[in-house]
Order: sequence, then structure tokens, then C-alpha cells
Amino acid sequence: MLNNQYVPADMTLWTGRIDSADNYDAFRWHQWMRALNLNSTTVLPAEGKLGFVLIGFCCDEGVRRNHGRTGAAKGPEAIRRELANLPCAFSPDVLLFDGGNITCTNGNLEESQATLAEAVAKVRSLGLFPLVLGGGHELALGHYRGQRDFMAKSGQVADIGIINFDAHFDLRPFTNGSSSGTMFRQIAEEAQESGLVFRYLCLGIQRFSNTLELFKTAERFGVVSIPAEEVSVKGDWNVIEKLDEFLKSANDIYVTVCTDVFSTAFAPGVSAAQPLGLHPEDVLKYLKHILRSEKVIGFDIAEVAPRFDQDSTTASLAKVLIFSVVSTLCRLKGLAR
Repeated sequence: MLNNQYVPADMTLWTGRIDSADNYDAFRWHQWMRALNLNSTTVLPAEGKLGFVLIGFCCDEGVRRNHGRTGAAKGPEAIRRELANLPCAFSPDVLLFDGGNITCTNGNLEESQATLAEAVAKVRSLGLFPLVLGGGHELALGHYRGQRDFMAKSGQVADIGIINFDAHFDLRPFTNGSSSGTMFRQIAEEAQESGLVFRYLCLGIQRFSNTLELFKTAERFGVVSIPAEEVSVKGDWNVIEKLDEFLKSANDIYVTVCTDVFSTAFAPGVSAAQPLGLHPEDVLKYLKHILRSEKVIGFDIAEVAPRFDQDSTTASLAKVLIFSVVSTLCRLKGLAR
């Protein structure tokens, strides 16, 4: 059972335009979304051919500890509102669930991350694909641990490659506890202690947003980095080549997106704004390429902060990314419409 940091889905958020009440081809996500209580003892593995579960991480304690602009705790609700009117561009065999939220009470980030790990492991045990909505990017530690724990319980070797679209390495020391700047360092050290290989590629790194020490730390841990300037100067083939080499190195891939990887023109509502960030069309192109490897086991998007957003621009961008993940995976299974 998940602890009291877990809150079951509020389905009143799932409202929107209805073009038809009985023609599935006219359905939108809010008409197809079902609640999934991860604390229910009666939940059985999914019977559909493909199923997705949204999990909100309503926490930005890690951002606060990292001295960033807080506000991403309200991101999951904002993203859900944007998702509600998406078209059901997939077969009725595809299942959509809202798995509720992980909250953070009394600043207990570590407990929230542990609860998220349990939730992700539960989703995987049901044969479903986790889509985690942030919330601060500290969610990556909980998401990764959930994937790793599920694999350990099912007798699999957790050979998980992490692909992070981000302006920052997030490899800072965690002597004072976890934050939104430490999680990949924590994952690296936990992997080493467990005898696992730490595989991490970070795409969109900004040289003006990371200290020399962080670049040295990345090199020491064998991190593959693709700076934002390299994307624009060297082009797609350079990025695709590095992605392909990384994809071959791991059995499974976990993809995480920090919205500060984008230019502020496309993502103003973030914890750390980036004037020279990546263009969304480039990220979509690379994201779809990664998904076509058929190795991706989980996806999340972090640091959508509604209080800094303009016309829900950032939440809407998150919607487009999630729609692309779902659509691409459905197409790979022959379930796209």
C-alpha cells in the first residue's frame, strides 16, 4: 500500500468538449480516461493491448532546495487540463488511466520520491506504461527507482539507460539531501553500489548553466552529453548518431524531459528559464526516434510551473510531447487510428 503521500485521481478535472457521446472516432481523452487507484487490492493486470497511466508528482520541494523558482507542484493539474481535449487517435484497445498524485507534505521530499517509486513499480507490474507529470525534476529519482525495483522483483537485470532532455546535468553532490539538482548523481552512486552500469545521456546542456566541476563530474561518470549549441551547429545527424550509439548500449530506456531545455519563447513557465534553449520540433524529432527503438519503458516531464506560464504555453507544450509519446507507441503496436 502506498502511504498518505498518495492521493487517488480527481476525475472532475477530466472535462471538455464532447463532439459525440457514442462515436469513438469523435472521442477526446477526457471521455476515455478512467481512474486507477494504485492502492486498490482488486486491480488486475490490464487486458488491453497497450495502456498508459498518468501519475502526478505534485512536489517542487527539490526545486526549493536547489534555490529555483517554485510553482511546479501545480504542474500536473495544468497538464491534465491541457490533455483533456486531445483526440483519441488510437484504437479502442488502448487504455488510458489517471493514477492520481504523489504529494509532498512537511517538505518530506525523500518520502515523496519513495512513494513515486512504489507507484511506478505498481504500474509496471500491471503491464502498463507510466507517464509521470511534474512537479520538480527531482521526480526522476523516484521514477528510476520504481523501474529498477520492478525489474529486480521480476528477476530482470536493471540495465536502464537514461535519456534526459535538459539544460542541466543535475549531478550535484547530495550531502545535504536530495534536490532537483542531485538526482542523477544519486542514481549513479546507487548503481555503482548495486553493481549496475550507470548509463546517462543528457541532450540540451547549456554551457552557461553548468559549472566546470559539473562537466568534470559528468566525464567521471561516463555521461554522454550533447550541448544545445551542438544541436544547432552540427545538426541532426550528429545527434542521431550519438543517440543510436547510446540506445544500443542498454536493454531499456527511461526518457525524462525538463521543460527548461526549451527556449523561453516556447516554455516560459519553468523553474529556470533558458533564452537559448532547444526548439520543440527538434526535441519531438529526437523523442520519436528514441521511441522507435522500442526500448522505452517510461516517460516523464518536469518543472511545468503554471504561475510563470503565459496562456498555458508550457503546459500545452507538455501536452504535445505526451501526445507524441502515446501516438508513437500506439503506431509501433499497430494501434494508431
